[in-house]
Amino acid sequence: MLDLQSFGLFIIAALTLLTIPGPSVLYVIARSVDQGRQAGMASVLGNAFGSALLAVAAALGLTAILASSEIAFHLVKYVGAAYLVYLGISRFFSKEEAATAVTAPRERLSRIFTQGAIVAALNPKTALFFLAFVPQFVDASQGGIWEQTLFLGMMLILLGIVTDSIYALLAGTAGNWLTKHGLISGKMNRNLTSGIYLALGILFALMDPGKR
Repeated sequence: MLDLQSFGLFIIAALTLLTIPGPSVLYVIARSVDQGRQAGMASVLGNAFGSALLAVAAALGLTAILASSEIAFHLVKYVGAAYLVYLGISRFFSKEEAATAVTAPRERLSRIFTQGAIVAALNPKTALFFLAFVPQFVDASQGGIWEQTLFLGMMLILLGIVTDSIYALLAGTAGNWLTKHGLISGKMNRNLTSGIYLALGILFALMDPGKR
């Protein structure tokens, strides 16, 4: 297994990368501002679950297919982009006003969790990140390469839960405060969230497999 020095370097490098806002963080922020802290946390956990599936795939070597096949990469990215566009359009035409963390129904949170998992699992960049970043800290001389890869992948996800949760709590608090003080209306909130989803969908669609 990893020695303490290598593991410490992994933690520092992972936290540095995770604190830089990316598509997953923007998705969590959009959910949090739109529907409050509970919705944001449901998105965080959903993203973590979807990322866990990718971590297992990386440990098994399945994500190498995305690295070697442009067809597979494009297929995954366009499905993910289409799903985000669908979420954006659905939110834009929704008649629901922004909900607070207190009033958000349980069923709605379960759907948010599922949507977060799908968004994370259909992000080919995340899959390739696991494939490119995690192996840099695997010590082949210690054996158990599959176990090391899976362990580091899961550690990366746990750290991501911590950093994403901070974004979710801050964004949810800000969204509730702005709505409470009349600085942002339910319609404005809905349109902003819809716009973020659509922008993320476009971002997914424009991913270049040649710049992985």
